[in-house]
Amino acid sequence: DVQLQASGGGLVQAGGSLRLSCATSGFTFDDYAMAWFRQAPGKEREGVSCISRRDGTWYRDSAMKDRFTISSDNAKNTVYLQMNNLQPGDTATYFCAARPALYGLGLSGPYDYWGQGTQVTVSS
Repeated sequence: DVQLQASGGGLVQAGGSLRLSCATSGFTFDDYAMAWFRQAPGKEREGVSCISRRDGTWYRDSAMKDRFTISSDNAKNTVYLQMNNLQPGDTATYFCAARPALYGLGLSGPYDYWGQGTQVTVSS
C-alpha cells in the first residue's frame, strides 16, 4: 500500500520558517521523483519543488529557489521542504507527491501518488 504522509505544517508569522516532512512507504523511494505542491483556497494547485535522481546525479528544482529548499533522506524514505522567510502568500495546503523518476525530473506532468497534505498558514 503506497502511502505518503506529510507533516510539519502550522501557523507562523511572516518571516518565519517551517520544515515540512513527507514520510513514504510502499514503493522504491530511490527510483522515484519526489515533489511538493501547494494549493490555496480558490486557486489551482502549483508546483513548489522537486527532487529526483537519474544516472546517479541528483536533480533539484524549486519555484522559490531563494526561500525554499528540498532535500531527502533516502535511508528514511523521507523528503523535506525547508521553507524560510515565509510570507502570507505562502499560505496553502502543501502536498507531497511521487512518481517514477523515469517519467520526468521536474514539476510538470502528472504525479502518481499523493499525500493528504499539511496546512501552512502565515500571518502578517
